[in-house]
Amino acid sequence: MLKNLKASSLILPLLMLILTPLGVFADEGLTPGQIAGDNAWMLTSTCLVLLMTIPGVALFYGGLSRKQNVLSTLMHVFAGTCVVTITWCVIGYSIAYSEGATPYYGGLANFMFAGFEYDPKSSGLPIGVDVVFQATFAIITTALIAGSFAERIKFSSTLVFMAIWSVVVYAPICYWVWGGGILSEKGILDFAGGTVVHINCGIAGLVAAIVVGKRTVASYKYAPHNLIYTIVGASLLWVGWFGFNAGSAYGANEGAGMAMLVTQIATAASALSWMVIEWITKGKPSVIGLTGGAVAGLVAITPASGFVYPMGALVIGLVAGAACWFFSTVVKKALGYDDSYDVFGIHGVGGIVGALLTGLFCVPILADVEPGMEQLGIQFYGILMTIGWCGFATFIILKAIDMTIGLRVSSKVEKEGLDVNLHGEIVD
Repeated sequence: MLKNLKASSLILPLLMLILTPLGVFADEGLTPGQIAGDNAWMLTSTCLVLLMTIPGVALFYGGLSRKQNVLSTLMHVFAGTCVVTITWCVIGYSIAYSEGATPYYGGLANFMFAGFEYDPKSSGLPIGVDVVFQATFAIITTALIAGSFAERIKFSSTLVFMAIWSVVVYAPICYWVWGGGILSEKGILDFAGGTVVHINCGIAGLVAAIVVGKRTVASYKYAPHNLIYTIVGASLLWVGWFGFNAGSAYGANEGAGMAMLVTQIATAASALSWMVIEWITKGKPSVIGLTGGAVAGLVAITPASGFVYPMGALVIGLVAGAACWFFSTVVKKALGYDDSYDVFGIHGVGGIVGALLTGLFCVPILADVEPGMEQLGIQFYGILMTIGWCGFATFIILKAIDMTIGLRVSSKVEKEGLDVNLHGEIVD
Protein backbone atom coordinates (compact mmCIF):
# COMPACT_ATOMS: atom_id res chain seq x y z
CA MET A 1 0.00 0.00 0.00
CA LEU A 2 2.85 2.34 0.85
CA LYS A 3 4.49 1.63 -2.52
CA ASN A 4 1.20 2.39 -4.34
CA LEU A 5 0.86 5.67 -2.41
CA LYS A 6 4.38 6.72 -3.32
CA ALA A 7 3.78 5.85 -6.95
CA SER A 8 0.52 7.80 -7.15
CA SER A 9 2.13 10.82 -5.52
CA LEU A 10 4.53 11.07 -8.47
CA ILE A 11 1.83 11.24 -11.12
CA LEU A 12 0.89 14.95 -10.75
CA PRO A 13 4.51 16.23 -10.67
CA LEU A 14 5.34 14.17 -13.76
CA LEU A 15 2.28 15.50 -15.58
CA MET A 16 3.22 19.06 -14.65
CA LEU A 17 6.79 18.50 -15.90
CA ILE A 18 5.48 17.27 -19.24
CA LEU A 19 2.58 19.67 -19.74
CA THR A 20 3.89 22.98 -18.34
CA PRO A 21 6.01 23.74 -21.44
CA LEU A 22 2.83 23.28 -23.49
CA GLY A 23 1.08 26.04 -21.52
CA VAL A 24 -0.83 23.82 -19.11
CA PHE A 25 -0.40 24.55 -15.37
CA ALA A 26 1.79 27.54 -16.28
CA ASP A 27 -0.21 30.26 -14.53
CA GLU A 28 2.22 31.66 -11.95
CA GLY A 29 3.33 28.14 -11.10
CA LEU A 30 -0.03 27.19 -9.58
CA THR A 31 -1.55 23.76 -9.92
CA PRO A 32 -5.22 23.38 -10.88
CA GLY A 33 -5.91 22.33 -7.30
CA GLN A 34 -4.34 25.50 -5.92
CA ILE A 35 -6.26 27.73 -8.31
CA ALA A 36 -9.52 25.96 -7.50
CA GLY A 37 -8.76 26.19 -3.77
CA ASP A 38 -8.10 29.94 -3.98
CA ASN A 39 -11.32 30.52 -5.88
CA ALA A 40 -13.26 28.33 -3.48
CA TRP A 41 -11.91 30.34 -0.56
CA MET A 42 -12.90 33.61 -2.23
CA LEU A 43 -16.42 32.31 -2.87
CA THR A 44 -16.60 31.29 0.79
CA SER A 45 -15.20 34.62 1.97
CA THR A 46 -17.76 36.51 -0.09
CA CYS A 47 -20.58 34.59 1.58
CA LEU A 48 -19.03 35.18 5.02
CA VAL A 49 -18.83 38.93 4.51
CA LEU A 50 -22.43 39.06 3.32
CA LEU A 51 -23.34 37.02 6.40
CA MET A 52 -21.84 39.83 8.49
CA THR A 53 -24.47 42.25 7.19
CA ILE A 54 -27.49 40.00 6.80
CA PRO A 55 -28.08 38.73 9.39
CA GLY A 56 -25.08 39.86 11.51
CA VAL A 57 -25.42 43.65 11.61
CA ALA A 58 -29.21 43.37 11.31
CA LEU A 59 -29.51 41.27 14.47
CA PHE A 60 -26.81 43.22 16.33
CA TYR A 61 -28.64 46.50 15.74
CA GLY A 62 -32.12 45.00 15.96
CA GLY A 63 -31.49 43.72 19.48
CA LEU A 64 -30.34 47.17 20.60
CA SER A 65 -33.46 48.94 19.35
CA ARG A 66 -36.79 49.42 21.06
CA LYS A 67 -39.35 46.71 20.36
CA GLN A 68 -41.51 49.04 18.26
CA ASN A 69 -38.53 49.83 15.98
CA VAL A 70 -36.89 46.45 15.52
CA LEU A 71 -38.41 45.79 12.08
CA SER A 72 -37.45 49.27 10.94
CA THR A 73 -33.86 48.62 11.98
CA LEU A 74 -33.78 45.27 10.18
CA MET A 75 -35.34 46.88 7.10
CA HIS A 76 -32.59 49.51 6.95
CA VAL A 77 -29.95 46.79 6.75
CA PHE A 78 -31.78 44.40 4.43
CA ALA A 79 -33.10 47.01 1.99
CA GLY A 80 -29.76 48.81 2.14
CA THR A 81 -28.08 45.61 1.00
CA CYS A 82 -30.33 45.60 -2.07
CA VAL A 83 -29.73 49.27 -2.87
CA VAL A 84 -25.94 49.19 -2.53
CA THR A 85 -25.66 45.98 -4.53
CA ILE A 86 -27.16 47.81 -7.50
CA THR A 87 -25.22 51.06 -7.09
CA TRP A 88 -21.96 49.15 -6.66
CA CYS A 89 -22.36 46.91 -9.69
CA VAL A 90 -23.67 49.70 -11.94
CA ILE A 91 -21.15 52.44 -11.10
CA GLY A 92 -19.40 52.02 -7.74
CA TYR A 93 -17.05 49.22 -8.79
CA SER A 94 -16.00 51.23 -11.82
CA ILE A 95 -15.23 54.34 -9.77
CA ALA A 96 -13.26 52.28 -7.25
CA TYR A 97 -11.23 50.08 -9.60
CA SER A 98 -11.08 51.70 -13.04
CA GLU A 99 -8.17 53.96 -13.84
CA GLY A 100 -9.14 57.59 -13.39
CA ALA A 101 -7.85 60.85 -14.82
CA THR A 102 -6.81 61.96 -11.34
CA PRO A 103 -5.63 60.12 -8.20
CA TYR A 104 -8.81 61.23 -6.46
CA TYR A 105 -11.54 59.65 -8.56
CA GLY A 106 -11.67 56.46 -10.60
CA GLY A 107 -12.94 56.11 -14.14
CA LEU A 108 -16.08 54.79 -15.78
CA ALA A 109 -14.59 51.99 -17.85
CA ASN A 110 -16.84 49.45 -16.11
CA PHE A 111 -19.95 51.65 -15.88
CA MET A 112 -23.15 49.67 -16.45
CA PHE A 113 -21.16 46.41 -16.59
CA ALA A 114 -19.02 47.53 -19.53
CA GLY A 115 -15.79 45.56 -19.82
CA PHE A 116 -17.00 42.69 -17.62
CA GLU A 117 -15.86 39.87 -19.89
CA TYR A 118 -16.59 36.28 -18.92
CA ASP A 119 -13.75 33.94 -19.76
CA PRO A 120 -14.55 30.29 -18.98
CA LYS A 121 -10.90 29.37 -19.60
CA SER A 122 -9.48 31.91 -17.16
CA SER A 123 -7.35 30.41 -14.38
CA GLY A 124 -7.44 33.55 -12.21
CA LEU A 125 -10.10 34.95 -9.91
CA PRO A 126 -13.38 35.20 -11.84
CA ILE A 127 -14.48 38.80 -12.39
CA GLY A 128 -17.88 37.96 -10.94
CA VAL A 129 -16.36 36.84 -7.66
CA ASP A 130 -14.22 39.97 -7.40
CA VAL A 131 -17.17 42.29 -8.05
CA VAL A 132 -19.41 40.56 -5.51
CA PHE A 133 -16.65 40.23 -2.90
CA GLN A 134 -15.97 43.96 -3.11
CA ALA A 135 -19.72 44.66 -3.16
CA THR A 136 -20.07 43.05 0.26
CA PHE A 137 -17.58 45.57 1.64
CA ALA A 138 -19.55 48.49 0.22
CA ILE A 139 -22.76 46.95 1.58
CA ILE A 140 -21.60 46.52 5.16
CA THR A 141 -19.96 49.96 5.26
CA THR A 142 -23.22 51.63 4.31
CA ALA A 143 -25.34 49.38 6.53
CA LEU A 144 -23.24 50.18 9.59
CA ILE A 145 -24.04 53.89 9.27
CA ALA A 146 -27.73 53.10 9.85
CA GLY A 147 -26.90 52.36 13.48
CA SER A 148 -26.11 56.02 14.12
CA PHE A 149 -29.53 57.46 13.28
CA ALA A 150 -31.76 54.50 14.09
CA GLU A 151 -35.26 54.93 15.52
CA ARG A 152 -35.97 58.43 14.18
CA ILE A 153 -35.26 58.62 10.44
CA LYS A 154 -37.57 58.12 7.48
CA PHE A 155 -37.15 54.85 5.61
CA SER A 156 -37.24 56.61 2.24
CA SER A 157 -34.55 59.06 3.35
CA THR A 158 -32.36 56.19 4.50
CA LEU A 159 -32.48 54.48 1.12
CA VAL A 160 -31.75 57.69 -0.78
CA PHE A 161 -28.85 58.44 1.54
CA MET A 162 -27.39 54.95 1.13
CA ALA A 163 -27.59 55.08 -2.65
CA ILE A 164 -25.88 58.48 -2.93
CA TRP A 165 -23.32 57.91 -0.18
CA SER A 166 -22.13 54.59 -1.59
CA VAL A 167 -21.27 56.31 -4.89
CA VAL A 168 -20.11 59.74 -3.73
CA VAL A 169 -18.19 58.78 -0.59
CA TYR A 170 -17.42 55.06 -0.39
CA ALA A 171 -16.36 54.37 -3.98
CA PRO A 172 -13.87 57.27 -4.26
CA ILE A 173 -12.23 56.47 -0.91
CA CYS A 174 -12.02 52.83 -1.98
CA TYR A 175 -10.23 54.08 -5.11
CA TRP A 176 -7.84 56.18 -3.02
CA VAL A 177 -6.74 53.17 -0.97
CA TRP A 178 -7.22 50.04 -3.09
CA GLY A 179 -7.74 51.25 -6.63
CA GLY A 180 -4.41 52.98 -7.14
CA GLY A 181 -5.48 56.45 -6.00
CA ILE A 182 -3.81 59.10 -3.87
CA LEU A 183 -3.48 57.12 -0.62
CA SER A 184 -2.24 54.04 -2.44
CA GLU A 185 0.45 56.21 -4.02
CA LYS A 186 1.42 57.52 -0.59
CA GLY A 187 1.87 53.96 0.68
CA ILE A 188 -0.97 53.65 3.19
CA LEU A 189 -1.45 50.22 4.76
CA ASP A 190 -5.06 49.04 4.90
CA PHE A 191 -5.27 45.31 4.40
CA ALA A 192 -9.02 44.77 4.73
CA GLY A 193 -10.74 48.11 5.29
CA GLY A 194 -9.81 49.93 8.48
CA THR A 195 -9.80 53.20 6.55
CA VAL A 196 -12.05 52.36 3.61
CA VAL A 197 -14.77 50.72 5.71
CA HIS A 198 -14.56 51.62 9.37
CA ILE A 199 -13.16 55.14 9.62
CA ASN A 200 -15.38 55.95 6.66
CA CYS A 201 -18.62 54.66 8.19
CA GLY A 202 -17.65 55.89 11.67
CA ILE A 203 -17.22 59.51 10.56
CA ALA A 204 -20.37 59.31 8.44
CA GLY A 205 -22.20 57.94 11.47
CA LEU A 206 -21.03 60.79 13.69
CA VAL A 207 -22.08 63.42 11.14
CA ALA A 208 -25.42 61.68 10.60
CA ALA A 209 -26.15 61.45 14.32
CA ILE A 210 -25.53 65.19 14.70
CA VAL A 211 -27.44 66.29 11.57
CA VAL A 212 -30.47 64.05 12.15
CA GLY A 213 -30.51 64.99 15.84
CA LYS A 214 -31.26 63.17 19.06
CA ARG A 215 -34.07 60.75 19.68
CA THR A 216 -36.84 61.92 22.00
CA VAL A 217 -36.01 61.58 25.67
CA ALA A 218 -38.35 58.62 26.14
CA SER A 219 -36.90 56.51 23.35
CA TYR A 220 -33.37 57.71 24.02
CA LYS A 221 -33.45 56.23 27.51
CA TYR A 222 -35.39 53.09 26.62
CA ALA A 223 -33.52 49.83 27.23
CA PRO A 224 -32.66 47.51 24.30
CA HIS A 225 -35.51 45.09 23.73
CA ASN A 226 -33.63 41.83 23.01
CA LEU A 227 -29.95 41.39 23.82
CA ILE A 228 -30.13 37.78 22.65
CA TYR A 229 -30.39 39.18 19.11
CA THR A 230 -27.42 41.41 19.84
CA ILE A 231 -25.09 38.68 21.04
CA VAL A 232 -26.13 36.39 18.18
CA GLY A 233 -25.50 39.22 15.75
CA ALA A 234 -22.09 39.92 17.28
CA SER A 235 -21.25 36.22 17.03
CA LEU A 236 -22.13 36.21 13.34
CA LEU A 237 -19.97 39.27 12.87
CA TRP A 238 -17.04 37.53 14.55
CA VAL A 239 -17.36 34.43 12.37
CA GLY A 240 -18.01 36.41 9.20
CA TRP A 241 -15.02 38.66 9.83
CA PHE A 242 -12.68 35.83 8.88
CA GLY A 243 -14.02 36.26 5.35
CA PHE A 244 -13.47 40.00 5.69
CA ASN A 245 -9.83 39.80 6.82
CA ALA A 246 -8.54 36.41 5.69
CA GLY A 247 -10.47 36.78 2.44
CA SER A 248 -8.54 39.96 1.70
CA ALA A 249 -5.47 37.77 1.15
CA TYR A 250 -7.24 36.75 -2.09
CA GLY A 251 -6.28 33.12 -1.73
CA ALA A 252 -6.08 30.10 0.53
CA ASN A 253 -2.52 30.89 1.49
CA GLU A 254 -0.15 31.70 4.34
CA GLY A 255 -1.32 35.32 4.41
CA ALA A 256 -4.92 34.24 4.94
CA GLY A 257 -3.85 31.97 7.79
CA MET A 258 -1.98 34.73 9.59
CA ALA A 259 -4.84 37.17 9.05
CA MET A 260 -7.21 34.66 10.62
CA LEU A 261 -4.95 34.13 13.64
CA VAL A 262 -4.38 37.81 14.41
CA THR A 263 -8.09 38.54 13.92
CA GLN A 264 -9.01 35.97 16.56
CA ILE A 265 -6.41 37.27 19.03
CA ALA A 266 -7.27 40.97 18.67
CA THR A 267 -11.00 40.34 18.97
CA ALA A 268 -10.68 38.33 22.16
CA ALA A 269 -8.24 40.85 23.67
CA SER A 270 -10.47 43.82 22.88
CA ALA A 271 -13.61 42.13 24.25
CA LEU A 272 -11.84 41.34 27.52
CA SER A 273 -10.33 44.83 27.69
CA TRP A 274 -13.73 46.53 27.39
CA MET A 275 -15.37 44.05 29.76
CA VAL A 276 -12.76 44.47 32.50
CA ILE A 277 -12.90 48.28 32.31
CA GLU A 278 -16.68 48.20 32.51
CA TRP A 279 -16.54 45.71 35.37
CA ILE A 280 -14.21 48.01 37.31
CA THR A 281 -16.08 51.24 36.59
CA LYS A 282 -19.68 49.98 36.83
CA GLY A 283 -19.35 46.95 39.04
CA LYS A 284 -20.89 44.55 36.51
CA PRO A 285 -19.86 43.26 33.07
CA SER A 286 -22.63 43.60 30.47
CA VAL A 287 -23.58 41.83 27.25
CA ILE A 288 -23.52 45.17 25.42
CA GLY A 289 -20.02 45.87 26.69
CA LEU A 290 -18.63 42.45 25.85
CA THR A 291 -20.08 42.40 22.34
CA GLY A 292 -19.12 46.03 21.73
CA GLY A 293 -15.57 45.23 22.76
CA ALA A 294 -15.42 42.25 20.43
CA VAL A 295 -16.59 44.33 17.47
CA ALA A 296 -14.07 47.03 18.40
CA GLY A 297 -11.28 44.46 18.22
CA LEU A 298 -12.52 43.18 14.87
CA VAL A 299 -12.54 46.73 13.55
CA ALA A 300 -9.08 47.63 14.86
CA ILE A 301 -7.32 44.55 13.49
CA THR A 302 -8.90 44.95 10.05
CA PRO A 303 -6.28 47.32 8.57
CA ALA A 304 -3.45 45.41 10.22
CA SER A 305 -4.57 41.83 9.67
CA GLY A 306 -2.23 41.14 6.75
CA PHE A 307 0.68 43.12 8.13
CA VAL A 308 1.22 42.18 11.81
CA TYR A 309 2.20 39.20 13.92
CA PRO A 310 0.25 37.86 16.94
CA MET A 311 1.90 40.04 19.60
CA GLY A 312 1.10 43.17 17.61
CA ALA A 313 -2.49 41.96 17.32
CA LEU A 314 -2.68 41.47 21.08
CA VAL A 315 -1.63 45.07 21.73
CA ILE A 316 -3.99 46.40 19.05
CA GLY A 317 -6.89 44.53 20.63
CA LEU A 318 -6.18 45.70 24.17
CA VAL A 319 -5.81 49.33 23.12
CA ALA A 320 -8.90 49.24 20.89
CA GLY A 321 -11.11 47.88 23.66
CA ALA A 322 -10.09 50.66 26.04
CA ALA A 323 -10.24 53.47 23.45
CA CYS A 324 -13.62 52.45 22.04
CA TRP A 325 -15.09 52.07 25.55
CA PHE A 326 -13.90 55.58 26.41
CA PHE A 327 -15.38 57.21 23.30
CA SER A 328 -18.63 55.21 23.40
CA THR A 329 -19.32 56.12 27.02
CA VAL A 330 -17.34 59.06 28.42
CA VAL A 331 -16.86 61.16 25.27
CA LYS A 332 -20.36 60.56 23.87
CA LYS A 333 -21.94 61.53 27.18
CA ALA A 334 -19.75 64.63 27.52
CA LEU A 335 -20.47 65.91 23.99
CA GLY A 336 -24.15 64.91 24.03
CA TYR A 337 -24.56 63.53 20.52
CA ASP A 338 -26.95 60.60 20.01
CA ASP A 339 -25.07 57.95 18.06
CA SER A 340 -27.68 55.25 18.64
CA TYR A 341 -25.49 52.15 18.48
CA ASP A 342 -22.02 53.74 18.78
CA VAL A 343 -21.02 53.64 15.14
CA PHE A 344 -18.43 56.35 15.67
CA GLY A 345 -17.29 55.11 19.07
CA ILE A 346 -16.67 51.58 17.83
CA HIS A 347 -16.03 51.78 14.09
CA GLY A 348 -14.62 55.28 13.75
CA VAL A 349 -12.38 55.16 16.81
CA GLY A 350 -11.53 51.48 16.33
CA GLY A 351 -10.58 52.12 12.72
CA ILE A 352 -8.37 55.07 13.68
CA VAL A 353 -6.64 53.08 16.43
CA GLY A 354 -6.07 50.16 14.06
CA ALA A 355 -4.79 52.35 11.23
CA LEU A 356 -2.27 54.13 13.48
CA LEU A 357 -1.04 50.99 15.23
CA THR A 358 -0.63 49.27 11.87
CA GLY A 359 2.07 51.82 11.15
CA LEU A 360 3.85 50.91 14.38
CA PHE A 361 3.45 47.12 14.45
CA CYS A 362 3.63 46.19 10.76
CA VAL A 363 6.21 43.53 9.95
CA PRO A 364 8.52 44.35 7.00
CA ILE A 365 8.30 40.84 5.53
CA LEU A 366 4.50 41.17 5.39
CA ALA A 367 3.97 44.87 4.71
CA ASP A 368 7.07 45.52 2.59
CA VAL A 369 7.67 48.71 4.63
CA GLU A 370 9.44 49.53 7.85
CA PRO A 371 7.35 50.26 10.96
CA GLY A 372 7.95 53.60 12.66
CA MET A 373 7.21 57.30 12.55
CA GLU A 374 7.39 57.60 8.76
CA GLN A 375 4.72 54.96 8.22
CA LEU A 376 2.74 56.35 11.15
CA GLY A 377 2.71 59.71 9.37
CA ILE A 378 1.40 58.10 6.19
CA GLN A 379 -1.33 56.36 8.15
CA PHE A 380 -2.26 59.64 9.86
CA TYR A 381 -2.41 61.42 6.51
CA GLY A 382 -4.82 58.79 5.23
CA ILE A 383 -7.00 59.16 8.31
CA LEU A 384 -7.21 62.95 7.85
CA MET A 385 -8.01 62.62 4.15
CA THR A 386 -10.80 60.15 4.88
CA ILE A 387 -12.27 62.22 7.71
CA GLY A 388 -12.19 65.37 5.59
CA TRP A 389 -13.94 64.04 2.48
CA CYS A 390 -16.33 61.70 4.30
CA GLY A 391 -17.38 64.33 6.85
CA PHE A 392 -17.90 67.07 4.26
CA ALA A 393 -19.70 64.93 1.66
CA THR A 394 -21.89 63.17 4.23
CA PHE A 395 -23.01 66.52 5.65
CA ILE A 396 -23.92 67.85 2.19
CA ILE A 397 -25.84 64.70 1.25
CA LEU A 398 -27.86 64.71 4.47
CA LYS A 399 -28.64 68.42 4.22
CA ALA A 400 -29.79 68.02 0.61
CA ILE A 401 -32.11 65.16 1.60
CA ASP A 402 -33.43 67.14 4.56
CA MET A 403 -34.28 70.12 2.34
CA THR A 404 -36.12 67.94 -0.18
CA ILE A 405 -37.90 64.95 1.32
CA GLY A 406 -36.91 65.48 4.95
CA LEU A 407 -34.89 63.28 7.29
CA ARG A 408 -36.91 62.73 10.44
CA VAL A 409 -40.25 61.18 11.16
CA SER A 410 -42.74 63.18 13.20
CA SER A 411 -42.57 63.12 16.99
CA LYS A 412 -45.86 61.17 17.02
CA VAL A 413 -44.45 58.46 14.72
CA GLU A 414 -41.25 58.30 16.73
CA LYS A 415 -43.17 57.85 19.96
CA GLU A 416 -45.51 55.17 18.61
CA GLY A 417 -42.74 53.38 16.74
CA LEU A 418 -41.52 53.24 13.17
CA ASP A 419 -42.58 49.63 12.56
CA VAL A 420 -46.33 50.16 12.59
CA ASN A 421 -46.26 53.65 11.08
CA LEU A 422 -43.74 53.15 8.27
CA HIS A 423 -44.10 49.44 7.52
CA GLY A 424 -47.54 48.50 8.83
CA GLU A 425 -46.13 45.63 10.88
CA ILE A 426 -45.36 44.96 14.51
CA VAL A 427 -43.48 42.44 16.63
CA ASP A 428 -45.68 40.88 19.31
